[in-house]
Amino acid sequence: MMNGHIFDTLLINVLLGVIWHYASFFLCILKRKEDFSPDKRMYRPHKWERGGRFYSDTLRINKWKDRLPKHTGKNGFSKEHLDTVTIEYIDTFIMETCRGEWNHTLNCMFAVILMIINKPLTGLLLSALLLIGNVPFICIQRYNRFRLQRLKKMLLKKRKLPCSAAEDTIRTEN
Repeated sequence: MMNGHIFDTLLINVLLGVIWHYASFFLCILKRKEDFSPDKRMYRPHKWERGGRFYSDTLRINKWKDRLPKHTGKNGFSKEHLDTVTIEYIDTFIMETCRGEWNHTLNCMFAVILMIINKPLTGLLLSALLLIGNVPFICIQRYNRFRLQRLKKMLLKKRKLPCSAAEDTIRTEN
């Protein structure tokens, strides 16, 4: 389809990519919170993730995750740090990791379009760049969700214990 010059090809791909990314972002905003439930199949843990250890041990995510940009929209949910440690806040944070994963996964789907509208080598190169720009963010969302779910489990356990027993549990887990 695209037999024009390199500049024309690049311009068309960039314009289509911007449109795709904005459309997926707005779809993400418009979707109901229930659509981002961590119980949905897409967000559930996989065996190969080993409870999140794949991300820390194999990908060494702690060494690079904080160097990537973070998105917080106007009046959006800040993911910089835990503002409060309540079950409700953690549930919201977990839902936001699902939302972020969904958005970046949808962005990755643009690779199919790139492969269709471009020559094979150009499509592969642009798809690789697209995946490099989105897959790390998917990994961060999944890694954070594992951590938040462990924290939530600990808080729920703490609620069921008397105060002194809960403090002993926190000390032994840290």
